[in-house]
Amino acid sequence: MGSDVPNPTVWPTIRCKNTRLVIDFLTTTFGFHEQLVIANETGKGVVHAQLRWPGGGGVMLGDEASDNPAHLELPNGPSSVYVVTDQPDELHRRAVESGANIIRGLTDEDYGSRGFAATDPEGNVWSFGTYSGG
Repeated sequence: MGSDVPNPTVWPTIRCKNTRLVIDFLTTTFGFHEQLVIANETGKGVVHAQLRWPGGGGVMLGDEASDNPAHLELPNGPSSVYVVTDQPDELHRRAVESGANIIRGLTDEDYGSRGFAATDPEGNVWSFGTYSGG
């Protein structure tokens, strides 16, 4: 990624049963980039991961670790993340081709956004759209 993309100041954080599976889904299907992945002691799990979005921003992921008191006790369960993109049609095409579960097809909203929503393999909702909040 280019150095002109600012460092995120807000990081959604998602606990996963299989973080590696979710990372592979997000990078392959939507184009997130691995910034940092720290494996657990066995090398099979992920203690901490950071993915960057090409347009700016990022998400932190990590395996559920109920046996690790150093981790915050966060509730498990699906999360929902909205990602701004100027290419919702292309991302939707890629999601369909990858077999992603599309829960809201491409839609033109009254407020000017175009986007869709899909779930990752663990049920987290990823909404992509052109609305940038401005």
